[in-house]
Amino acid sequence: MSGNNVEADTSCCACGFAEVDEVKLKECADCDLVRYCSDECQENHKSQHKEACKKRAVELRDELLFKQPESTNRGDCPICCLPLPLDLDKSTTMVCCSKVICDGCDHAIDLREYEERCPFCRAPLPSTDQECDKYRRERIEANDPVAMYEEGVVQYEKEDYSSAFEYYTRAAELGHVEAHYLISTLYQLGHGVEKDRGKEIYHLEEAAIGGHPSARYNLGVLEWINNNAERAVKHWIIAASQGDDDSIKTLMDAYKLGFVSKEDLAAALRAHQAAVDETKSPQREAAEEDDRNNRQAMEILD
Repeated sequence: MSGNNVEADTSCCACGFAEVDEVKLKECADCDLVRYCSDECQENHKSQHKEACKKRAVELRDELLFKQPESTNRGDCPICCLPLPLDLDKSTTMVCCSKVICDGCDHAIDLREYEERCPFCRAPLPSTDQECDKYRRERIEANDPVAMYEEGVVQYEKEDYSSAFEYYTRAAELGHVEAHYLISTLYQLGHGVEKDRGKEIYHLEEAAIGGHPSARYNLGVLEWINNNAERAVKHWIIAASQGDDDSIKTLMDAYKLGFVSKEDLAAALRAHQAAVDETKSPQREAAEEDDRNNRQAMEILD
């Protein structure tokens, strides 16, 4: 509740009926300004409330949008409990149970030479694409948003954009943040859907609110293009503090143009470095080194 008007908070804004134990007033679904005793009163008051409601709804959306997320949408590795890297290629999804682990822990598991089973659900690890598909289908039937998102990626790579959109949408409805981000790209490119800037921005905002740094960086770019430098910088500062490299580079450019203060840039640089450092571990460095060695070996063989 807004708390600006005690009487308005305890009585129907349309008819003045006071809240009692038998009748509980309900808030307007879009703002926190008014309450009503019935749907009829809300409908009768709609024309009077419309302008203030719309303005307050925008304010509430901005409060939510520019709130610093507690973490990125990636979350933590369930084994080492360190934040997962922003780079999706540096983590692995267990298709049998949809757990996402960092490559460092995946590498450590491989070195132990235990039986080929998932460390979480103990299911046999898949060895073929067909087995991966089977696991993913089972998880989709269980209404798993991670599996739906993964299936969307598979369909997108096949250039079946309509199916990709369907799976991304189902995953997003269940709260999968990365799916919101990818839906925004479909609306941007017109893949599987008509191009729609409004829906693109909506899904970027949903992803940013959920802690997606790249979505927030893109929102900053759109605000910059629209000459809303202050809002753009706000987005980039939040994304930079989550470890987003593009945002910290763009903030440095904006600083040179006079749109970012020295103090704000310094704070963003410290926060960015801290976020990056949190994702580092000896196991992850070993996994990267092993990956580099494997790539070099393949290049020699080629």
